Amino acid sequence: MKILVSAAEVAPYAKVGGLADMTAALPKAWSAAGHDVIVLLPLYGTIDTALYGLRKTDHVIGVPFGGWTEYASLWEGTLPDSEVPVYFLDSHEYYGRQGIYGYHEGFQDNDRRFMFLCRATFEVAKALGFKPDVIHAHDYHTAMCMPMLHVHYKTDPHFDGTAGVFTIHNMAYQGMFDPQRVLEFGEFGMKEFYPGSWFEHESVVNAMKAGILFADKVTTVSPTYAQEIRWTPEGMGLQGALQARGGDLIGVLNGIDRTEWDPSTDEYLTVPYDLATIEKKEINKQALLTEFGIDVSDKSRDLPLVGMVTRLTEQKGISLLHEALEPFIASGQMRLVMLGSGEKRFEDFFRHLAEQYPQRVLLGVGYNNALSHRIQGASDFYLMPSKFEPCGLTQMYALTYGAIPIVRATGGLADTVQQYDPITFTGNGIRFNRYTVDDCSAAIGEALRLYKREPHWSHLRRNAMSVDHSAVRSAEQYIDVFTWAQELHAQH
Repeated sequence: MKILVSAAEVAPYAKVGGLADMTAALPKAWSAAGHDVIVLLPLYGTIDTALYGLRKTDHVIGVPFGGWTEYASLWEGTLPDSEVPVYFLDSHEYYGRQGIYGYHEGFQDNDRRFMFLCRATFEVAKALGFKPDVIHAHDYHTAMCMPMLHVHYKTDPHFDGTAGVFTIHNMAYQGMFDPQRVLEFGEFGMKEFYPGSWFEHESVVNAMKAGILFADKVTTVSPTYAQEIRWTPEGMGLQGALQARGGDLIGVLNGIDRTEWDPSTDEYLTVPYDLATIEKKEINKQALLTEFGIDVSDKSRDLPLVGMVTRLTEQKGISLLHEALEPFIASGQMRLVMLGSGEKRFEDFFRHLAEQYPQRVLLGVGYNNALSHRIQGASDFYLMPSKFEPCGLTQMYALTYGAIPIVRATGGLADTVQQYDPITFTGNGIRFNRYTVDDCSAAIGEALRLYKREPHWSHLRRNAMSVDHSAVRSAEQYIDVFTWAQELHAQH
């Protein structure tokens, strides 16, 4: 199958969250299974072309845009550890700046930047002679590829038989834009904009709504999230559109790239380990503590190490931790190692904790890939108290590395973490249901009581590390979805 992936983020070139991990991992898995895949993303000013060995091609892409034609050049590279071609859309006006979206409020011209990426997706395919069976668009940034496929390229022989699949990674970001601007850029015209139309939501253009309604199939990143967004406030106002496409909405659980996330081959760990040699995890824990200046010579001061690598936002449940964490740290029941950045109030909270308890709170602020690997390799537990979580990948990394997840049972967390049962020895983590400080505290307490308590500790870690969360499994399910999308497209 010939698959064209269009996205605003692809690891390692441009990454804010799990979107980037999946747009890298899935194409690798498809390619390894024999499918023909290309990936397109913008050449942001933050991408180091020399570092990644990117080459400028001879292609100059003419992009119909707002009644005129704009031009962009094309760079090419290969996804690391694969043979997947990646193409980079080079428009200095749109992408030659620091950042992907613009910090906090976003760039004022994001509507124009991402509409240009959507329209260019088709013109790049034509310039390369790549005739896709499926265009796979991700989140609001490339959602408008779906109406473009069905309106502008419906009669283009190059896209005869091309189906459109739209994947929702997070309903919280929908791409709400001024209709007069964005419909002109996209060459749809204001006649397509009226109350209840496929483009309109609450008097503005909603790119995600258009993606949902025009796609042949819609997927999201976990089965539970697929239900939550239809029937609960997690649909963020688009429940009606999602219910209208209920028969074509499929939850495909994300997976992880085992070429990067595998404790037996992880170059960032002090000592690699696997299920058979899990006692070596302790060496990684001691190394991380030493790295943060903790004296590990006194074995009587051994404490459970709880890890977090996260964006510091309300979504991630950080507000629960204001009251839930400190009692456990103050009473010497645990250590916390946290790596992340985000809202100032949350960064300040963790800085305060680290100042108050320098021997028990280890803090890294910002993005540090190597340290995130070492935290997973060192941690006994991994804390993820999310308010909502479409899928989440870090809990899958934690399971793979034998760091027992403590999670709120929402979205993909509910699909991947099963409550440990001390009677049957089944389950791979600790869950809580209600989004309250009391429930979060109870879950942390329950987890800490299991630390090194046999036979439960051995069963828990074995259960965690025995589950296959590889992206290969996700990729196989997506091929089924693509096949269904083609069948549906052929009927229209």
